[in-house]
Amino acid sequence: MAPRVKIADIVLPAGYKPSDNEPFMNDMHKAYFRRRLLDWKDEILRQTRETLAILHEDSTQHADLADRATSETDRATELRTRDRQRKLISKIDAALGRIEDGTYGYCEDTGEPIGLKRLDARPIATLSVEAQERHERRERVYREE
Repeated sequence: MAPRVKIADIVLPAGYKPSDNEPFMNDMHKAYFRRRLLDWKDEILRQTRETLAILHEDSTQHADLADRATSETDRATELRTRDRQRKLISKIDAALGRIEDGTYGYCEDTGEPIGLKRLDARPIATLSVEAQERHERRERVYREE
């Protein structure tokens, strides 16, 4: 039995993009999506650090009520955005875990491949397009009742 290749050790060729001509979720695909997810997570964390620094620096008191209200609104919006990104990081971590356990790229409902185009557009996807559409239709029906 050949030793198992660690996905983290795979070096991708410059400009590599997964192709339908390759076996689905081969080691190169996994390495590509792992790199995309890690880069995305790093970018979110960088933005969060910048936001925290800006919020810390911008803790000045405004004499004008309108300026204070604008500042508070901006701060609240920024904090909501960071909270959404915090949730996104947990989804990215879950996707990285699926890469490690071999379930990444396969629909949670059907077990079928999700598709490279969908994964490239949304690397944290857990459902195929068809399963996602069914899920959204059911959600819409329950919301209307």
